[in-house]
Amino acid sequence: MARQKLTGKNKQLVEDWEEFLRQVRTLTAVDFTMSDAEKSRKLKELEADPIAWMKFFFYKFAKYEFAGFQKKAIRRIINHSDGNWYEVLSWARELAKSTIVMMIVLYLVVVKKNKRVIILASATSDAAIKLLNVYRAQFEANERLRYFYGDMRGTKWTEDYFVLSNRASFMAMGWGQSPRGVKLDEVRPDLLLMDDYDTDEECRNIEVLNNKWRWFENALFFTRSISEALLTIWTGNIIAKDCCVVRAGNKARELADREKPLGHWDIINLRMVDINHPDPQEDYRSGKSVWPEKNSEEAVDEVLAQVSLAAGQKECFNNPVIEGHYFDEIKWGECPPVQKLKYIVSYGDPAYSNKVSRKSAQNSFKANILCGLYEGTLYVYTCFLQHVTNDEFVNWYYYLQDYVKERAQLRCFIENNTLQDPFYEQVFKPIFLYKGKERGFYINISPDERKKPEKFARIEGNLEPLHRAGRLVFNIKEKDNPHMLRLQEQFNLFDDGLPSPADGPDAVEGGYYMCQQLSARIETGSIWYGKRHTNKKRF
Repeated sequence: MARQKLTGKNKQLVEDWEEFLRQVRTLTAVDFTMSDAEKSRKLKELEADPIAWMKFFFYKFAKYEFAGFQKKAIRRIINHSDGNWYEVLSWARELAKSTIVMMIVLYLVVVKKNKRVIILASATSDAAIKLLNVYRAQFEANERLRYFYGDMRGTKWTEDYFVLSNRASFMAMGWGQSPRGVKLDEVRPDLLLMDDYDTDEECRNIEVLNNKWRWFENALFFTRSISEALLTIWTGNIIAKDCCVVRAGNKARELADREKPLGHWDIINLRMVDINHPDPQEDYRSGKSVWPEKNSEEAVDEVLAQVSLAAGQKECFNNPVIEGHYFDEIKWGECPPVQKLKYIVSYGDPAYSNKVSRKSAQNSFKANILCGLYEGTLYVYTCFLQHVTNDEFVNWYYYLQDYVKERAQLRCFIENNTLQDPFYEQVFKPIFLYKGKERGFYINISPDERKKPEKFARIEGNLEPLHRAGRLVFNIKEKDNPHMLRLQEQFNLFDDGLPSPADGPDAVEGGYYMCQQLSARIETGSIWYGKRHTNKKRF
């Protein structure tokens, strides 16, 4: 039987393809000594259990145990594959959404034989071909498939379109190509795969986004037959507030609410508190790995530590946070010499944790901000903002004391609301006393015990007008300080309801409040020592 040879753009592409096939062959070795009866029995057992079938035939891809949410999706899609069904899988990076879908599709084509004309669509033709080649390689080189099902290659065998011996066909298509009239024999498309259909650039252009969505709903979706069942599967995490995956997900939810459900939107984050209720804020702060067999807590910590919060939220928690609406561009500038200030304030937010891990205490950062108010402008001279132990947090006050070097009167404060007070009394006071004895001098620190409004309202209400007027300035000399850059990021991402930590901005607001209190007392000629003497918690 003559078959069309692989046509590559150049020799390297052909060589890469052959190497990929070699790897598939090597990793799908099989026992060829089975008798016909053993072979038949083995195949019957495997086909009766889709997950066992996938583990056996694709153990290169299924080297980790399936997670519960993956098993649930496999069964849900297969069980609904005989009727109309609209599935959207918004699984975070590293959760194998494309691989799981590939195994589902091959099970439907090879075992259930209820899907005949499959179109795989992606952002571009090249992207679709690249994805489809993984499917094609299984029929060419997967030794287990070939041993149990024979050579399934048909007469048409190219990189963008191939037909199997059982008359099932696969076609790759980039958005915008014409799918009208696609069918094989009398069968119209009965399985549409939308994989990596969104791109960051296109999601920023509403006209392009609308065109892509119209192409799917008008041109591609209606290649189907009205009288026959269609399985539609979208795979892609949420990379923008408005993108095709989000529109498809909303459609799936609408279909799920019908008397006879016709769809499902599965949102799975890298870490989750409740697998059935995605919540980017709580999942990021308190969630556990949804696939610990593959992604350990330590590994997730290390990966997230190497990228910005915005990138982690977008790729791993289905939350495309680009920038908040309140502190878009932080102003960096020259700060007045410290000696020009009447007072300079060190304001610390201690959090509750005594761990360095990002996972500690619902992801709260410890913070200490050194700031001063001069001619109506709040200057942030430097800061510490990190997950550290209580001991190191106390050290920060001494580091800032060294920074100031008696050039101005340093006033040190620590946040201490009603809930924090026992922690301050039992944990921090002994550490401050020990450090003072160890270093030979004591930090004079005053607890901030005011009853604060809600964090978002307080930061937005007190700091945003200051920022908008250009009177919130970060020390340009500290532009390379990772703690200051972390503080800038927290300001940039600050928004109502977003999961980004705001411990740095919260400490800046505390420092600003104390600077105002000090300035007011200086201007009225009053002395603040009375507060010091009456506050028994100050030392």
